[in-house]
Amino acid sequence: MTTLPETTLSLPASAALRLTDWGVIRAQGEDAAKFLHSQLTQDFALLGPDQARLAGFCSAKGRLLATLLGWCEGEHDVLLALPAALLPAILKRLSMFVLRAKCKLSDASAEWAIWGEIAQPQDGARWALSREDGEDGEGARIRLPDVASHSRWLRIQPAAAAAPALPTLNAQDWAWLEVQAGLAWVQAATQEQFVPQMLNLELLDGVNFKKGCYPGQEVVARSQYRGTLKRRTFLYELQGAAQAGQEIFHSEDPGQPAGLVALAAVRDDGRSLILAETKIAALESGSLHLGGPDGPRLQPRALPYELKSLE
Repeated sequence: MTTLPETTLSLPASAALRLTDWGVIRAQGEDAAKFLHSQLTQDFALLGPDQARLAGFCSAKGRLLATLLGWCEGEHDVLLALPAALLPAILKRLSMFVLRAKCKLSDASAEWAIWGEIAQPQDGARWALSREDGEDGEGARIRLPDVASHSRWLRIQPAAAAAPALPTLNAQDWAWLEVQAGLAWVQAATQEQFVPQMLNLELLDGVNFKKGCYPGQEVVARSQYRGTLKRRTFLYELQGAAQAGQEIFHSEDPGQPAGLVALAAVRDDGRSLILAETKIAALESGSLHLGGPDGPRLQPRALPYELKSLE
């Protein structure tokens, strides 16, 4: 079978795209950081003003309900960015656990505009945060995981603020870079399908194994320390349209799925780049296909970080 050549993007040196499919939850109050610390996979109790935190919100069974990016807006305010389609359900579920904590949760999406930005490769650590003052208030710029060709940021600014003075980035290009960066944000189609390590979340600083308890913590810790994890997320390219939630099949075991698409980007020429949670054993021989054993063949691509199996 012919090997699919790897797609190369033609990108501007710098550009920005308004991410209208993202929303913001505000946690406000004296116990805001403490409350989130008790619910999410990352340490929010020690969250500094120049940091952001990638985190997962899990069910009691350790399955991801959402992946979120959190940072401090003020002394008693924490903001959480996540896909807008998940926001209402996540806000409702988090609110169930507030109880007596001095913390009020609300949908703050209307207050903020979220932009994705790219630039030529630059030094800097992922999840580092810088503050930006403007006429309409203070915003934040958070370093995202890079890809080989560009550095990336998430810019969060007041909704009334002017757009960044940058060329407009093509939405398909941003989606491709998101997948290429190796971070599979949980989508509506993939809720409760993965423990954090199946999405490589701990390799992207999304899990703190030293913090206290949170929903699903025992399952997550067991997967880490007892070697029970047999699946990881890998990067693939294929000829054909793919979407999150589609099943992956292995040529030598066609009767049952061997994985699940976690995140996908599709181009006008019909090619897709996907992050797919896959059985580690399925990579030893044979081939992987989208949607069925006769579906488009998946061509492995290199992730931008070292993948450590937990067999």
